[in-house]
Amino acid sequence: MRKPFPFGSAKTPIHLAGIVSLCQFALLFAFLLPVLSGFAGAQAAKGVRNIPTIFVDSLGNGGAADAMRKRLIDQIQKSGSVRVVNDAKTADAVLHGSAVIWPTGTISNNPRSNSSRQTIYQGYLSVELTDPANRTLWSYLATPSHFRTASIVDDLADQFGSKFVGAIKSGIFETPAPSTAKSGAGIALRAAGATFPAPLYQKWFDSFGHEPGGFSIAYDAVGSVAGIDQLAAGKVDIAASDIPWEKDAGAPQMEVLSFPAVVGGVVPIYNLPNVEHGLNLTPELLADIYSGKIRKWNDERIRRWNSSAHLPDSEISVVHRSDGSGTTYVWTSFLSEASPDWKGKTGATVEWPVGVGAVGNEGVVEQVEKTPNSIGYVELIYAIQHQLNYAAVRNPAGRFIKADLASITAAATDAHSAGREPRFSILNSPIKDAYPITTFTWFLVPKTSSDSQRRAAIAQFLRWMLTTGQKQSSSFGYAPLPREMVNGELQAVDALK
Repeated sequence: MRKPFPFGSAKTPIHLAGIVSLCQFALLFAFLLPVLSGFAGAQAAKGVRNIPTIFVDSLGNGGAADAMRKRLIDQIQKSGSVRVVNDAKTADAVLHGSAVIWPTGTISNNPRSNSSRQTIYQGYLSVELTDPANRTLWSYLATPSHFRTASIVDDLADQFGSKFVGAIKSGIFETPAPSTAKSGAGIALRAAGATFPAPLYQKWFDSFGHEPGGFSIAYDAVGSVAGIDQLAAGKVDIAASDIPWEKDAGAPQMEVLSFPAVVGGVVPIYNLPNVEHGLNLTPELLADIYSGKIRKWNDERIRRWNSSAHLPDSEISVVHRSDGSGTTYVWTSFLSEASPDWKGKTGATVEWPVGVGAVGNEGVVEQVEKTPNSIGYVELIYAIQHQLNYAAVRNPAGRFIKADLASITAAATDAHSAGREPRFSILNSPIKDAYPITTFTWFLVPKTSSDSQRRAAIAQFLRWMLTTGQKQSSSFGYAPLPREMVNGELQAVDALK
């Protein structure tokens, strides 16, 4: 406790000079008090503002979503760098998204006792952090850990917490530079192509349209080959393709610039009732299943890698794409590296030895969903959103890796080239934690155009895609491009002006 000033004490002599000095001090203090108070208040307010505030929005309906929201709030508060508030209007950022959890079966440590059976859960947590202007600051997609010991809610929330702390340290709350984009009023672009990245592209085009200076871009997910054909015919301004332009021998002769957009993974989905454990599949197994050499699920070659799974004595119903598909191009390229039977048979369209065809990633999902004992291949987000099982695939390091954002990002780190023509895919990355069926997907635009306004509009979108758009990709399970590659692509975009 501070001692009071001692004047007025009987033991302290009072002098006139001292009285004058004290009076002057009192007047000065009275004058400065509001200033000092305001300064202290400003400093306190500044300190509060320096600690970002977040409002955590609903993550969906049901007890699991509510439990996840509470757990995320705990993780955010534990970081010590962010405060959680109860009003979105007063927050520096809003965390929103969805948490979906579903049962897939039961297991028991004691086969003789039904009372000891435990339910197995799958699910995902997809979140996006936006500022008051609804600009994306950060996003993430968490799927169950390969060897989790905690509950699925804790597992997904803990993954979020770890990544969120890292994102804070990287400066996600730094004020974005004001947009300098020119108004795109009166401009509307058309794009068509790949279904592989379609869920993210729809998000991109919608978000870009609401940006200052943004404009409408219509997207038709018709497959990579159809998108390339429409670009060559002048029907669209941008083609989306999982097939590198120079690799497509059937492409019309025209000069095209390729811009990698994001990195994604193709996963083998399956519909096996009563198979409680996730499947492990090697590249050789997948090649033999799609060539018709392996026809039953309980084939000894499959059982070798899945000894704890109760595989049925049933024919394998193979599902493949029937349209010209970049996803098929990636899939068959992977099979060709695993088996001589697939050498020379890669492409967007294939003479399939076995199976039934379906149009688009959505079509393959629907066919597998309704067909027991079936297998198909789709981009990761389609499997997650449709709550389908997908297998772990053995990579060159000998590890069975189940595709997730982390393993796809690991493969993306193998793409260090910042040149104009990166490798068409990142199949079989040597990185030990990388998912092996991973690839770039591209935007293709004409190298020359007589319409300077439309050309400038394409450049404006591509620049946004390589910066703000990359921040949105993770919530959909696509890995952002490596920074070195983004820098190179931005230089190439500048040449479109």
